[in-house]
Amino acid sequence: MDTSTIDATAREARGSDFARLSRRVTDAGLLDRRPGYYALRFGIVAALLAGGWAAFLALGDSWAQLLVAAFLAVVFAQVALVAHDLAHRQVSRSRRFSQAAGWLAGNLIIGMSYGWWMDKHTRHHANPNHEDHDPDVSPEVLVWSHKQAATSRGVARIIGRWQAFLFFPLLTLEGLNLHLASFRALRRPRLKHRGLEATLLTAHVVTYLGAVFAVLPLGKGLLFVAVHQAIFGVYLGCTFAPNHKGMPTLTGEDRLDFLRRQVLTSRDVRGGPAVDIALGGLNYQIEHHLFPSMPTPNLRRAQPLVRAYCAELGIPYHETGLISSYTQALRHMHAVGASIRAGGAAGAASARRQT
Repeated sequence: MDTSTIDATAREARGSDFARLSRRVTDAGLLDRRPGYYALRFGIVAALLAGGWAAFLALGDSWAQLLVAAFLAVVFAQVALVAHDLAHRQVSRSRRFSQAAGWLAGNLIIGMSYGWWMDKHTRHHANPNHEDHDPDVSPEVLVWSHKQAATSRGVARIIGRWQAFLFFPLLTLEGLNLHLASFRALRRPRLKHRGLEATLLTAHVVTYLGAVFAVLPLGKGLLFVAVHQAIFGVYLGCTFAPNHKGMPTLTGEDRLDFLRRQVLTSRDVRGGPAVDIALGGLNYQIEHHLFPSMPTPNLRRAQPLVRAYCAELGIPYHETGLISSYTQALRHMHAVGASIRAGGAAGAASARRQT
């Protein structure tokens, strides 16, 4: 699957409520490409990345390298956000360009399989927060609904009891998890260009670890990697968590059209330019899910159109502050875990009453 699948889903809704919104957005020029913006953004991220590694080499064997590790973690997350925009063809309509740039940013620079992530993310966009189809709410470690809590087993059941308290500590492992998942994906026959992806991922690991341990002794090198990967994972988790966590989850019994499926399961986050930069524009999650190929700088301009249109149709449009978005997500996770803490159906009924 690729992002064209998402656009095909949208096209199926022609003549629907979404089609009318789409015409308004198109007429406003909000789907037009923004090459100047992306040239500037790519240039800044590349300069920060080069500057971070230059500082690493200049400092040598120093405990100050832990500050460099933190800085590079933030830059790596920004590279991941750039790869996200490439995957959605926000930068260019060319599949070849988007794919090549995605391999460079994802596989080679940050060590995350572009093909694996794009397939996973495409399925998420097609069915956000759907328990049967969205891989982002699969109950592998955390549980996202009362139904999942009731049927949880193993690690998910152990962690699910206190998952709201464990969520941020677990994010420190998310960077490592992304690397391992990328290599595991290489075994899947459906992953295209496995040879190229494997070569680029291996080149990243060899270059990254080679550079770290060529400059730092073993102890400091391991600590540098731990700090870098932990902050990278927390940053990415904090980027994606506000978008859907704590919003309604869907099951096979739910039948919603494209517009409502995307709006009701997503949350926008207020905060101005600083939040826009930190979250890479994903704070306009409703607009992004409705128009995934819309360039990031146009999402802010699309928001008033989408919000007003939802008001016309009586569709709830959820928007909140950044801290409140995390609070809502954590409260939901804690309520879902109540049935596990209670150890049975009575707990599940109590948790449902709380929400």
